[in-house]
Amino acid sequence: MTAGLIAVDIGMTNIDLIVESKSGLRLEMLANKEKTAVDQLKQALSHIDENHSKGMTIGVTGGRYRDLPDELDGSKILKVDEMQALGLGGLALSKRHSGLVVSAGTGAAMVAAGPEGIEHVTGSAVGGGTLLGLSKLILGTDDVFEIDALAMEGDAAAVDIMLTEAVGGEVGRLPANANAVNLGKLDREESFTRQNLAAGLVRLVAQVISVIAINAASASSMENIIMVGHLMDLKAIQKEVCLVGEFYQRSFVIPENPGFGTAMGVLVAMREMHNKEIR
Repeated sequence: MTAGLIAVDIGMTNIDLIVESKSGLRLEMLANKEKTAVDQLKQALSHIDENHSKGMTIGVTGGRYRDLPDELDGSKILKVDEMQALGLGGLALSKRHSGLVVSAGTGAAMVAAGPEGIEHVTGSAVGGGTLLGLSKLILGTDDVFEIDALAMEGDAAAVDIMLTEAVGGEVGRLPANANAVNLGKLDREESFTRQNLAAGLVRLVAQVISVIAINAASASSMENIIMVGHLMDLKAIQKEVCLVGEFYQRSFVIPENPGFGTAMGVLVAMREMHNKEIR
């Protein structure tokens, strides 16, 4: 293990850090409270003062990382392309050699990653930001942990129009208990529990990302679909993603600590750079 590396992923909502030292890996997630790339990086480094010293190289991606100087407070800044970091990190966390890596964060980005290289394939503007925004309007909260807990208690079928209701049965490979219209019952003169509304919102977001990912993986001839990003930290999202996989007979790989996928890719890039330097 290469000692003394700091990898930072500056997201729109969160800042992720991975510190590699002789004692192992330390993973930290911070709320992004600053507006400029320099201030965002300083916020991250202030959180790990004991691990940061002048002369170190800090790997950074995400957000407006290109706006960063090549050096900050005596430390060299290694700027890592975000799609490259996503692909490297997804493969590293999942222990796969190739796959479509999906970053399900505030939005969603998808890259085909493998021995031949890493290429951006597509993405979705529907993501965690969508879930938080709609939840604030409909549920009165944007607390991600509350939303997750509510959704786990709820039933999306109470707010969605299901296939059995729409057409009386299955359609193609989709079973009758699959939904036909997300949130399709909300225009009715009925009252809905917060739990069921949360379940419906989670299903909406998870299905959009998952179906796009399945199509993108097929178009890219990728067998593995690797899901990373902090949206994948939510049990309710994982549940709905796996349900989509069952419907379409595709399996999704959700590695441990999925929220740190892109930061892990920065760390991998730094290790590779270090290994080249010492050869």
